[in-house]
Amino acid sequence: MRSGGTDAGALPRHVAVIMDGNGRWARFRGLPRVEGHRMGIRSVRAVVECARELGIPYLTLYAFSVENWGRPEPEVSTLMGLLREFLLSELPEFVRHRIRLNVIGEAWQLPAFVREALARTQSATAVHDEMTLTLALSYAGRNEIVRAARKLAEDAAAGRIAPEQISEEVFAGRLDTAGMPDPDLVIRTSGELRVSNFLLWQGAYAEFVFTDVLWPDFGKPEFLQALDEYSRRHRRFGLTEEQAEPPSGGK
Repeated sequence: MRSGGTDAGALPRHVAVIMDGNGRWARFRGLPRVEGHRMGIRSVRAVVECARELGIPYLTLYAFSVENWGRPEPEVSTLMGLLREFLLSELPEFVRHRIRLNVIGEAWQLPAFVREALARTQSATAVHDEMTLTLALSYAGRNEIVRAARKLAEDAAAGRIAPEQISEEVFAGRLDTAGMPDPDLVIRTSGELRVSNFLLWQGAYAEFVFTDVLWPDFGKPEFLQALDEYSRRHRRFGLTEEQAEPPSGGK
């Protein structure tokens, strides 16, 4: 079965996206940066819709990093307003398509009006299990790992766990993404070739696709192209070519 030119048997279970290039998109057009962010929301809708159509169960979007708090206050305020607008406007679509909203990061740092919109959307979609859309908000991979280590240290100090009981699985259970599969594919737009502190633990064996397309220009065709490239990869997880199972469809 193929959907939009992508082999459904080779689709990733979890796709994560580093959405980059809004500011440059606006600058190249002589527009304020906020216009790039506004147009970026259109790309979010397109990718979410495409992932849902294809039956990809997990999609994670890097929406706002811990480092982004250092941007000019007017830009941060605008981003927070756009985030709230997106959450409330898309809620009916999330419900209609049975998409559950999840959040990772230190969401407590967000303004109250954003936290209220998040809580409303998460509550209304909590029962959905066909697709999980995760927004990384006030998120940083190193920060997440430190917080997980702190939780384990507290558990060990309280006698709830012995040091020798700490395994990769136990550690992963203290991460923000506990209960989710690790990303199979990480996409980064705008031509930058770095992970920018995103899902550092979880992305250990992910396939990466980097594209020069700026995020506001990234839509369904570009998403399908990234999925098609993923389908051609041979994931070995440290094994030899002979040991690893060949990619679906013999690619």
